[in-house]
Amino acid sequence: MEIFTHLFVYSFLFSLLRTSIAPETITPSQSIRDDGGTLVSSGGSFQLGFFSPGNSKSRYVGIWYMISPEIVVWVANRDAPLNDSSGILTVTGDGVLALRNSTKGIVWSSNTSRTTANPVVQLLDTGNLVVKDRNENFLWQSFDYPCDTHLPEMKLGWDLVTGLDRFLSSWKSTDDPAQGEYLIRIDPRGLPQLVTMKGDSIKARAGSWNGRTFTGSHVLRPNPVYEYEFVWNEKEVYFEYKLLKASVFSRSVLNPSGISQRFNWVDRTHSWELYSTAQAEECDNYAICGAYATCNINKSPVCACLEGFLPKSQTEWDVANWAAGCARRTPLECNDTHGFQKHTRVKLPDTSSSWFNKTLTLKECEGLCLKNCSCTAYAPLDVREGGSGRVLWSGSLVDIKEYPEDGLFRQDLYIKMAISELDHLEKKRHPSKKKLVAIIVGSTLLVVGMTTVSLVSHIWKKKFRNQGKFLGTTKTSQRNIYSDNESGKEDMELPIFDLATIANATHNFSNNKKLGEGGFGPVYKGILPDGRDIAVKRLSKNSRQGLNELKNEVILIAKLQHRNLVKLFGCCIQENENMLIYEYMPNKSLDSFIFDQANRKLLDWQKRINIIRGVAKGILYLHEDSRLRIIHRDLKASNILLDNNMNPKISDFGLARLVGGDQIDSETNRIIGTYGYMSPEYAMHGRYSLKSDVFSFGVLVLETLSGKKNRGFCHPDHQHNLLGHAWKLWIEERPIELIDELEGDSCTLSNVLRQIHVGLLCVQQKPEDRPNMSSVVQMLSSESSLPKPRQPGFFTDSVEPDPSSSKHENCSINKITTTLLEAR
Repeated sequence: MEIFTHLFVYSFLFSLLRTSIAPETITPSQSIRDDGGTLVSSGGSFQLGFFSPGNSKSRYVGIWYMISPEIVVWVANRDAPLNDSSGILTVTGDGVLALRNSTKGIVWSSNTSRTTANPVVQLLDTGNLVVKDRNENFLWQSFDYPCDTHLPEMKLGWDLVTGLDRFLSSWKSTDDPAQGEYLIRIDPRGLPQLVTMKGDSIKARAGSWNGRTFTGSHVLRPNPVYEYEFVWNEKEVYFEYKLLKASVFSRSVLNPSGISQRFNWVDRTHSWELYSTAQAEECDNYAICGAYATCNINKSPVCACLEGFLPKSQTEWDVANWAAGCARRTPLECNDTHGFQKHTRVKLPDTSSSWFNKTLTLKECEGLCLKNCSCTAYAPLDVREGGSGRVLWSGSLVDIKEYPEDGLFRQDLYIKMAISELDHLEKKRHPSKKKLVAIIVGSTLLVVGMTTVSLVSHIWKKKFRNQGKFLGTTKTSQRNIYSDNESGKEDMELPIFDLATIANATHNFSNNKKLGEGGFGPVYKGILPDGRDIAVKRLSKNSRQGLNELKNEVILIAKLQHRNLVKLFGCCIQENENMLIYEYMPNKSLDSFIFDQANRKLLDWQKRINIIRGVAKGILYLHEDSRLRIIHRDLKASNILLDNNMNPKISDFGLARLVGGDQIDSETNRIIGTYGYMSPEYAMHGRYSLKSDVFSFGVLVLETLSGKKNRGFCHPDHQHNLLGHAWKLWIEERPIELIDELEGDSCTLSNVLRQIHVGLLCVQQKPEDRPNMSSVVQMLSSESSLPKPRQPGFFTDSVEPDPSSSKHENCSINKITTTLLEAR
C-alpha cells in the first residue's frame, strides 16, 4: 500500500512539473505531441493540448480552462478527428499551423493568408491561439474561427473588407465536437441583426442593435460581470463583450440543442453557474405568431394580431395555430390617405429586407415612407438621446414581440395604416374626439408628400396604360413566371426615373459615357442630381430578346437585396425608352482584371480569395436565403462586377429563372448562355438546376485562380480545356502549378490547394456529386476536410477557341462553330 502511495505522489508531482514548465509558445523547430505536451497561456488561464470528448475515443486538439479542463472552448480539427494518439501539432516555416497523423499526413491546417520568416505560435490569456510575426502582428488567430463558445474579446460578426464571417456553431453532441446544425451569427442583410440558425432557417432572432441592446434580447442588461459593445462601420460589423474584472471567468455557449447559455465561474463553489439563457420562452421562437402579429408571454394566448389586423384564418387561430399570421382589415392603396400607428416597447420586426439611414429625422422618415408605396413601417435606428437614424420596412412585418414596461426596451415602431383604419381605431379609444382627430390626421397627411405621391402614381398609370409594352405587363409576366409562388403575386414597387433626368445624367447618352454593350443594348455611366453614380442599361429598339431579358431582370432582381448582388435603383419607361438604372461599379467586371496582362497584377491573392467567397455568398443568397429561389444561369467573369473596394457583385439576371422550393430541375428547348460556363446537363440536354450555377461557379473559381479562360484554353502538352488541365494537375499531385504565375509568391500552399479543391468539386460531371452552395461557402471559409473530387464535366474542349485569347496560335483545337444549341 505504501508503494502505491509513493507512486501516486510522484505521479502527481510529475504532472505538476510538466504543467509548470509547459511553454506558452512554439516555433517551427518545436511541436506539441499527443503524449501530454501542451501550451499554457502566460497568466495560466487556458491550456492547449490533445483530448477526447465525453465517451469518445477520437483525439482532437483543443483549448480548455486550466481551472476546469472538462470545459473545452475551441477545437482545431473538430471535423477531422484522429483515430489514435500519434498526432503532432507543428507550425511551418511560413506560419501555417498543421496537425499531422501517424503517416505525417495533414488532417487540419490553418488558412493563413500571409507568411513570415520567423513565425511564433502563442496561446494568449484570453484563450486566443495566434500565429504572429516578429513584429507581433497576427497572421492567424483562433478567435476568427469560433466553435461553440463565445469568449470575452472575441468578435462575433463580419469583417466587411475580407468577407470573414465569425459565427458560433454547436457541437453535434457532447461526444462529438463536429459542427452541428445550429449557428449564431450576424445577418448582414438589410439592418444587421443577430440570429440563431437551424440549418438554413432562422430558429430565433435577438434582433437588430438599437444603441443599447439587441431589440429582441432580454439577457443583455447592465451587470457587474461584463460590458458589451456592438461595432458597425464600413469595415466591420460585430458584437463582443469584455470582462469588468480580470479574475472573473464568463463564457457563452451554443449547446447541441440550439440553446445559448451564459455561465460564470464561482470560486466559492469551484463550479460554473448558469447566469442567463437565451430562447428561454415561447415568444423567442422565430415568427411564432406569423406576420403582423405580436407575441407577449404575459398574455394568454401569447399571440395577438396588431391593431387594425385580423387573423388570416380564424379557424386555425382559434386552435393556437398562428403560423398564417394576420392581414390588414383595410388594405393599403398607393395614394396619400395613410398615417401611422405607434407601437411602444416592442422587439422590431425582422430587418433582413429593411432599408436604413443613420441621419434621417423622424419627420423625414415619415415623409419617405408615405411616398413609397411599398413601405409598411419605420422605427428609430438608435434609441439613445431621443432617437436618431431610421429603419424602414417593405413587405410583411414578422417576429414582433411585446415587452412590459422596461427602460431598456423603449423601442417604438410606426406601422403604416389607412386613414380610415386610424380613424376607426381612434373612435374606439376616444369616441368624443373622432371629428377632431379625423381633421388633424387627414390634413397633416394631405400636406406631407401628397404632390409627390400623386405625380408618381399619375406617371406610373399613364405610361403603363399608353405603352403596355414593357413594365406595363409586369404583373401578368410576374404571375406566369412565379406560377403559384405566393410572393410572386405581390405588386412590385420600383422607383420611376424621368427620361430627362437620365438623359442629363448621361450627357444625353454620350459615347464618352458608354461603358459597353450587350445583346439588350448599350450601358452608360451617369450621375444623378443627388450625387449617386449610376449605370444605365438602355434597351435597343431592335432587340426583341433584350426586351424579354430586361423584363425578367426587373421581375427578379427588384425583390433581391444582398451586398454581393448589384443593386437596382429603378427604371425609366418614357417615349418608347425602356431603361434600368443600377448602382455604378467603378472597377468594371472581374474579367477585365484576371484576363488582362496589366490589370491582373492589381489583383493579389487575397483579393481573389475575397472575390471567390463574395460570389459564393451571393449565389447562396439566390439559391437559399432570398425570398425567391433563383437560378442565375449565366454566371461568368464578365457578370461579376467590382466596387471601389473590389467587393464582387453578381449582375445580369436576364436569363435567370425562379424555381419552387421542392423543384429539383427544369428543362428548356432553347439553350442560351455562355460556352465555357455551361454545365454538361444544360448544354447537352437543356436541363438546369441549382447545381448548374454551382458548375459555373466552379469554372469561375478555377479561372480566378489561374488567370486563364476555360473556353479557348490551350496547353502544348494536351488538348484539355482549363477544367481538364486542372484535373490533370490534381491527379498528378501538381495542383499548385495551376495558380497564376503572377501571384505565386503571395499565396500560401494550404489556401490555394483548398480553393482548387473546392473548384474541382463544383465542376464534377454529375450534378448530384456537386456540393450545394451552403456547403461551398462553408468549405471556402472553414478548415474542415473535403471529399475527393471526381472527373469534371467537359474534360476536353469541344467548342471553338475564344477569339480574344492570344495563346492559341500553336494549339490544335477541334473547332465547332455553333450559334444555338438545341436540347435533345
